[in-house]
Amino acid sequence: MKQFFKPEDVERKLILILKIMSESSEPMGARVIARKMSEQNVVLSERTVRYHLKLMDEKGLSKLIGRRDGRVITSLGQDEIENARVQDKIGLSISRIDVLSFKTTFNLKKMRGLTPVNISFFPQDQFKQAVVAMKPAFKKNLAVSSRVAIAPAGKYLGDIVVPEGKVGLATICSILINGVLLKQGIPIDSKFGGILQVKNSDALRFVELIHYSGSSLDPSEIFIRGKMTSVGKVVEKGEGKVLANFREIPALSRNLVEDIVGNMTKAGINGVLSIGSAGNPVGQTSVDLNKAGMILIGGLNPIAKAYEEGFDVDNRAMSTVMEFDDLHSIEDF
Repeated sequence: MKQFFKPEDVERKLILILKIMSESSEPMGARVIARKMSEQNVVLSERTVRYHLKLMDEKGLSKLIGRRDGRVITSLGQDEIENARVQDKIGLSISRIDVLSFKTTFNLKKMRGLTPVNISFFPQDQFKQAVVAMKPAFKKNLAVSSRVAIAPAGKYLGDIVVPEGKVGLATICSILINGVLLKQGIPIDSKFGGILQVKNSDALRFVELIHYSGSSLDPSEIFIRGKMTSVGKVVEKGEGKVLANFREIPALSRNLVEDIVGNMTKAGINGVLSIGSAGNPVGQTSVDLNKAGMILIGGLNPIAKAYEEGFDVDNRAMSTVMEFDDLHSIEDF
């Protein structure tokens, strides 16, 4: 029987394929694209992916590079991503959080397993100086962990290739907390990313926020580009604005969560800034009666400090997972 495709469904799949292709610096074939689509809960056969790729070629959105090497996205395809329909973008951020939470296999006792990371790209000639600028933020525990991974151009961080002329830096993402709690059977509701005002080295209140469910970009990327942070001032004076995230957990699980967070802190994972009591505000943010609020530090705060000091950086927050064993202390570099 002949198969029919709704125009809107075809467009959504084309946009997803384009986004997957845009995240790779190498040509991609239908098999790899189909696998990456399945990771985002969109299941298509290789044959169907090839059908969509043919449509993209005809529209000039992609280009075939040999029969075996697959395809690359064109400049027209990049423009299509930027101009994609708003309804296709909404919720993308919260979807990435859910996917990376389920991908997390980090075992706190064994200190190994897949860990969610952010990827940042620095120009090669700026990277050494950028590391010097970022280290104080790591020392002040303004990151989820001081563990990072570094890769030169052409090498992989997780499943992301570092572009030519760049050095890649992987930092642990606060979604690690989601993944660890999820593996313990504790549901966690990711509400928003925001700018947290810090006073006397303590969290005071959120002054800006973007809900994950209404954003296609990670809020941290937006705040960094908007120069809305003052991480450097927090490092020097204990006052300023940092990147942070807000989560909610069932109030009944609060004691268990505190025990888990305590063990994570002993292991050098400092992602949780504070946990509120049942039904009471935390960071001047209200929660439901049967919930407890939790403030997590943003994993990109050291990168935000470097950006504040004029270093050029391109961020891909909440982008992939890496083995914890492949991450090492920033002091080792």
